[in-house]
Amino acid sequence: MIDQSHFREQATLTTPNLILEPLGPQHFEGTWGSINDPESRRLAGVHEIYTEQEVRAYLASRAAQHDRADWAIIRASDDAFVGTIVLKDLDRHNETMGFRISLSTHEAVVGKGYGSEATKAVIDFGFRTVGLHRITLEVVDFNTRAQRVYGKAGFHPEGLRREAWLWEGERSDVILMAVMNGH
Repeated sequence: MIDQSHFREQATLTTPNLILEPLGPQHFEGTWGSINDPESRRLAGVHEIYTEQEVRAYLASRAAQHDRADWAIIRASDDAFVGTIVLKDLDRHNETMGFRISLSTHEAVVGKGYGSEATKAVIDFGFRTVGLHRITLEVVDFNTRAQRVYGKAGFHPEGLRREAWLWEGERSDVILMAVMNGH
């Protein structure tokens, strides 16, 4: 069974180019920009329009969540906010969690390897520090860039939810993927 103490005092993770720090109120500007970017909203499937007050309340609530880890992805060279990454939906008994990442679609971020670098750091944290056996995710079928990143990080397709994604009247399939510790 998983010890939840790793989520009470959430670690900051560092990679050669990134700092993954616990997501909080100090990340409002970057988060606000992401949730108001049309392409970021489409890739994340965010239909709701959030108010500034709702976003601030959400960010303030992250530190009290002791069954998940939410990080802001910060570029180390200039402290720029490039996205968020999350381990969520802890199943302590089965040693599994879900995974989500949302990166800025700005040209200064896309294609730089930040998604791969952050994903690998969080998977390593989940397996080595938390002791997870399995991490799962869902990705929409048209997001081939994300699928490549996930594949490089060890995720394998496990299933398909046909026409589960509806965006502006168009339906898409959702691919279920997972990576297991030691596989």
